[in-house]
Amino acid sequence: MTLSDTDYNSGPALKVGSRGSALALIQDHVVISRLKANSPNLNFEVDTVRTRGDADQTSRLAGMGLGIFVKELEEELLSGKLDIAVHSLKDMPTLLADGLVLGAVLSREDPRDVLVNRFDSPLDQLPEGTKIGTSSPRRAAQLKMFAPQVEVVSIRGNVETRLQKARGDEADGAILAAAGMIRLGLTDQVTEYLPATQFVPPPGQGILAVEARADDHHMLELLSAIDNVDTRYEATAERAFLERLGGGCSVPVGAFAQCTDNTIKMTIFMSTEDGQKSFTSEVIGSKTDPQALATEAFRILEKDGGAELVSVARTNQAYRT
Repeated sequence: MTLSDTDYNSGPALKVGSRGSALALIQDHVVISRLKANSPNLNFEVDTVRTRGDADQTSRLAGMGLGIFVKELEEELLSGKLDIAVHSLKDMPTLLADGLVLGAVLSREDPRDVLVNRFDSPLDQLPEGTKIGTSSPRRAAQLKMFAPQVEVVSIRGNVETRLQKARGDEADGAILAAAGMIRLGLTDQVTEYLPATQFVPPPGQGILAVEARADDHHMLELLSAIDNVDTRYEATAERAFLERLGGGCSVPVGAFAQCTDNTIKMTIFMSTEDGQKSFTSEVIGSKTDPQALATEAFRILEKDGGAELVSVARTNQAYRT
């Protein structure tokens, strides 16, 4: 289905691929607005594509593997039906399909997770037995570590659906990404922003990525104007760390990098699903060499207690955020 955007001037329309949720369409328009700020004569159409992750609302996300919200968009892009595809970077595999590249990563929105709940209580003050919803094994493990008094329940759906379920339909609250709440204008429902060095987010959280064909040089030139250099360094470090686990992970994992001047600091997290065994560490290096930072993070993980978790991760490559 092609959605009719505001008239973006005359000329052949560039086809922007997207999932169909309200958040995905807002993200499309963020990308379109930034492209038009540099090239006002560009004309766009947004084509929505139903992905496997959107179609299957019953399976556990953790068992479906990374890329379930991406593959169909990539197929349309490779076929030439789309010119670019807009993704939440955290949904993307570390290895892209042959012939595709990340043409741009935009400046990062708030990378943190947030807590919403009907008691309007911070995490450490939630009553015993409070049901907090999430489909993320990483969030579930972190909840069990930092709020053992709560009961973790599984909820799925887009942001609005999960908020509705968290108002008492299926849970008393939920953990969601701050970036989505901000983009949807729903920050008035946030009870608490959870620190990223404790509730370590998945690689790429808060980052919009624009995927394009590697041989579409004109499109890549347009995209280079909206690429954020520091965000790309951060994203590269986080995704390179995940790739060193084998490109996916069967245990809860997080990685959060921040550039400051000429350095980059990354916090990494891995744990068992029950949160009983976990590993967290920080590494610092040159921001212009994010691959080296990822290598050092992986070395520390293996050396200082995470080797068993890495072994489990490489046995089963179903990525779990």
